[in-house]
Amino acid sequence: MQRRMLVVSLLITFLTLPFLNFEADAISDRTGIYARIDKVVLEPNTTAPERIQIWGAFALARKEDRDTYESAQRGYLYFSCSPGKLEVCRKEWADLKTIAGTGKIVGFGGRTLPRPRVRKAEEKAANPDEYPVNFGLVKMDDRRSDYPPIAELKALPREKN
Repeated sequence: MQRRMLVVSLLITFLTLPFLNFEADAISDRTGIYARIDKVVLEPNTTAPERIQIWGAFALARKEDRDTYESAQRGYLYFSCSPGKLEVCRKEWADLKTIAGTGKIVGFGGRTLPRPRVRKAEEKAANPDEYPVNFGLVKMDDRRSDYPPIAELKALPREKN
């Protein structure tokens, strides 16, 4: 009896699989921040920075939905580095400075890490967020240019200085 039930269950499963609608393009994205960086300001100096201002446009991962991002917003992110991670932070910050002004999109941070706050240009830099050290920087180049947060960042007109 149990064997017959198992065979019937397997048959039903395999016969109905072709009729199920699987989402082939579904993406589970772990990146916390996508950015098009205009400029980077290292504080107190470029040789031994302790904080960073990243100016540009940002698409932040939504907390309530693991697969979507908030609309891109302009401003700046302000970070300091957590103790013991300063060397890693400085390496990533140097990479971010290199990318600044190129129009390229970069991803960093993690969806499960604390979210930074995008600050308005007129807001004074104070109380930095903790820099989200995760898996490094992901340069997007032309990969997945149809992916909504990337497409939105690319479509934004450049900020006039």
